[in-house]
Amino acid sequence: MDTERTAADVFRLLSDEIRLDILRTVARAQHENRETGVTELSFSDIYERVDVDGTSKLSYHLGELTGTFLRKHENGYAFTHAGEQLVRFVLAENYRHPAAVGPIETDGTCLHCGEAGLHATLHDQYFLLQCPACERPSFSYNVTPAQVQAHDGPALIDAVIGDLAGDLLKMRQGVCPDCAGRIDTEVFDAREVPVGNTVPASFATSSECKQCLRFLSLPLTHAAAYHPESVVFHWKHGVDIMGTGLWEFHHHLHDGQWTADRVDTDPDEYRVELRRDSASLRLYLDEDAAVTRTEHVKQRDQNDRRSR
Repeated sequence: MDTERTAADVFRLLSDEIRLDILRTVARAQHENRETGVTELSFSDIYERVDVDGTSKLSYHLGELTGTFLRKHENGYAFTHAGEQLVRFVLAENYRHPAAVGPIETDGTCLHCGEAGLHATLHDQYFLLQCPACERPSFSYNVTPAQVQAHDGPALIDAVIGDLAGDLLKMRQGVCPDCAGRIDTEVFDAREVPVGNTVPASFATSSECKQCLRFLSLPLTHAAAYHPESVVFHWKHGVDIMGTGLWEFHHHLHDGQWTADRVDTDPDEYRVELRRDSASLRLYLDEDAAVTRTEHVKQRDQNDRRSR
């Protein structure tokens, strides 16, 4: 079987309900055998479980699926990566329209006007945080119908926070959270973009996957906040970065507690300062938003005194 199919050819393979039933059957059999670790399902076992008119027809459908969605072994059939991803999507029913959500009142500050208190809703199947004061969006992120079904109210917000934190950690390593391809990140001057005059961020990051084109842009301060040194620094000051919504960081921009400056141009170097109580953490980043060094600073008598 030729496995070099076009995307259109691959999606046509799924137009037959019998083939989808085969994929669901293999997934359910793997779930039943999860304690034994057996991942393959034999031809005869599939035939017993799938409503198909004859072994020759089942053989035909298995042949169409093999190479793209299934792998054939001596002991039976198991998933390829594409098959694994697809069947989870189908079983979770993530092709359905999610239920309505909100508005849910949540903590956070509007990135644009600085007003506290945001409303979370679903808009065009995206998790959206909107400011009730200026009615502008403060943050949005993708959610799945299964996620909406499994969580409601504050639990949904917590689920989005966890997903976002995990995605940002992968992006810091240059890995796309969607396709695991390569993510490239660069720093740009946020004041030079059309919305720059409404956002209190001097510099921001632009991260883009070269394979699936996933894109995310964040204030440089927010991107630096997920560095391990920052996570530890804030934890010692009673803040769980990984368990806090990124939109809850916006007020640090408005009150000047988090700042970002360009300190060199050949090559470009940026300094992010994250202040907390009487201490602050300085992170120095290159043009790719990679942290090159850090400094801990204590404020004493209004003079910086470095502690290493």
